Amino acid sequence: HAEAVAAMGLRHTVITSVARDDLSDGGSNIFAQTIREIRSRSTTVIEVLVPDFRGHEDDLQRVIDARPEVINHNIETVERLHPVVRPSARYARSLELLRRVKERGNGIKAKSGIMLGLGEQPDEVLQTLRDLREHGCDLLTIGQYLRPSPNHLPVIEFVHPDQFREWGEQAAALGFENVASG
Repeated sequence: HAEAVAAMGLRHTVITSVARDDLSDGGSNIFAQTIREIRSRSTTVIEVLVPDFRGHEDDLQRVIDARPEVINHNIETVERLHPVVRPSARYARSLELLRRVKERGNGIKAKSGIMLGLGEQPDEVLQTLRDLREHGCDLLTIGQYLRPSPNHLPVIEFVHPDQFREWGEQAAALGFENVASG
């Protein structure tokens, strides 16, 4: 990966993986090693999209210590829908991860994302945005949920682009440094 990033001259690189609950460290060693390898060959901005590491602080700290510029962990949905949309994750645990990034990251940006169209209510979306800001989230993406297969949850609503613009404006007003909403 590091050689490819350097060869392509990327300005911004996002490192992600499937959930690695099969590994005792949740994949944190692989994230940290990949960050170090890229850093040794390139000046690209490094963003990692990480799981919640099941709340294990040492695993998150391992990634923080590797010094990416951005640690992204998607909240995905509002608290009420979390048990259905993300049954193996916990809403509060995701918020706590973002808080730890801000407290321990020494300048690392905390990023998260939420999908709309799963049946969430406007007051729930607003509360989620507030929760994210209160836990130190700097950067935010708001996108449309699309059903990846018939085995996944159905789309309840296709959100109008004007509504995404409004959510982006509300998020900016809450103090997010950057919001991509659409």
